[in-house]
Amino acid sequence: MGSLYKDLDLFGSGPHRFQMGRQGRRMVSLAAVTNNPSVPGTAAFGDLELRIEVRGRLVADDEEDLWELRDAILNEARDDASSGILEDQHGQQWETMKLLTYSEDGAISRGRKWSVGFIVEFGRLYGE
Repeated sequence: MGSLYKDLDLFGSGPHRFQMGRQGRRMVSLAAVTNNPSVPGTAAFGDLELRIEVRGRLVADDEEDLWELRDAILNEARDDASSGILEDQHGQQWETMKLLTYSEDGAISRGRKWSVGFIVEFGRLYGE
């Protein structure tokens, strides 16, 4: 079973792994909320928005194919792109996720195959 985002196989060209970000309650200093450094304590201000990071390598036969893999991910990172279901290689699913950021992790490797490391961040945004 492969991973999917909105039924698209964006990361299946190479190895990749999923990692969940911090979860739980958003804790904020009362001094920051009141703009008064002498106010002690913290308060909970709702839940943290879910973040999931996918790290891996895009692998292609040539430079043109590598650009197609990159462009497919970047197309989903546009501001007007809809949210969708993110599914990892083990069948775990997260609904209403948006692809927030894409960055490359290291230089392009050129050999029998072309590849580049990547980091993609997904988020479930409240109010979307």
